[in-house]
Amino acid sequence: MSVLVNKHSRIIVQGFTGKEGTFHAEQMIAYGTNVVGGVTPGKGGQIHLELPVFNSVEETVLQAGADVSIIFVPPAFAADAIIEAAAAGIKVIVAITEGIPIQDMVRAKAYIADKGCRLIGPNCPGVITPEEAKVGIMPGFVFKRGSIGLVSKSGTLTYEAADQIAKAGLGISTAIGIGGDPIIGTTTKEAVELFMNDPETEGIIMIGEIGGGLEAEAARWIHANGNKKPVVGFIAGQTAPKGRKMGHAGAIVGSADDTAAAKMRIMEENGLTVVSSPAQIGATMKRIMGI
Repeated sequence: MSVLVNKHSRIIVQGFTGKEGTFHAEQMIAYGTNVVGGVTPGKGGQIHLELPVFNSVEETVLQAGADVSIIFVPPAFAADAIIEAAAAGIKVIVAITEGIPIQDMVRAKAYIADKGCRLIGPNCPGVITPEEAKVGIMPGFVFKRGSIGLVSKSGTLTYEAADQIAKAGLGISTAIGIGGDPIIGTTTKEAVELFMNDPETEGIIMIGEIGGGLEAEAARWIHANGNKKPVVGFIAGQTAPKGRKMGHAGAIVGSADDTAAAKMRIMEENGLTVVSSPAQIGATMKRIMGI
C-alpha cells in the first residue's frame, strides 16, 4: 500500500508547457505516472506531450477527473497556483517551486487549511510510490518498491536513503520530500503519521536537518503513540556553525534545540534509532527490522 499517490492518481502539471514543467512531465510520464493533462492559462485547448492543456485547474477536475497536482510555476505566482488547486478540489498538491516569498506561503497555507487537501512542499523533490507514480523531480530508477516509508527535508538525502535501502535488500513504500523552507504544507510529524497508519509500511526513515523543531515534534509524537514501527533517524548539518543558513531557507540554528546534536538526542530519548551518517541508513534499518 502507498500514501498520497499511487497508480490510480490522476495527476496534472501546473506550468505544463514551461521548460521545467515540460521536462519533468516527460520524466513522470516515462516512469508510468498517470498524468492526465496540464494547466497553462491562455493555452487551453492545445495538446502538449500528447496530453490536453487546460486554462484552469477547475477545468482539469471537471473534464479529466484530476485529483493530484504538481506545480512548476515561477515563485511570484506559485502561491496563487496552490490556492487555485485547493479551490478546485485537488486533494494532493505538490509544490516543487523554490523561492516562494514567505508572506505568500503564509497566505496560501491559511487558505488551504479548511479545504480538505494536503500540500507537499514547497521547495521539495515531491512524492514517489515506486513502480506506481512519480510526482516530482527525483530520479525514479533509484527507488525500489518495498515496505519502508521515507520522509525527508532534503532531496539529495532522499535519493541517498533510497539507494541505501535498495542495497540492503529492502524497498520504499512511498517517499515524501517535505521541503526545507520555513513554511511548508506537510510537517515531518504529519508525514510520519501517514506511514504509521499505513498497514503495509513496516519501518520508517526520518531525515531532518538543523533549524526548527519539526524532528523533535515528530519524535515525541512517535514515542507518545507507542513506537509502533521502527524508525531510523538522521540529521544533516552536524558541523554547521550557529547562525549560518545551510542550504535550505529553514536550515539555520536559532536556538540550542535547533542543533543537529540536540535533535539527535531528542530522537534517541524518544526511542528512534539515530545514525550519524546517511551511509548507515540501509544497514541499520535492516538490522532493527530483524531481516
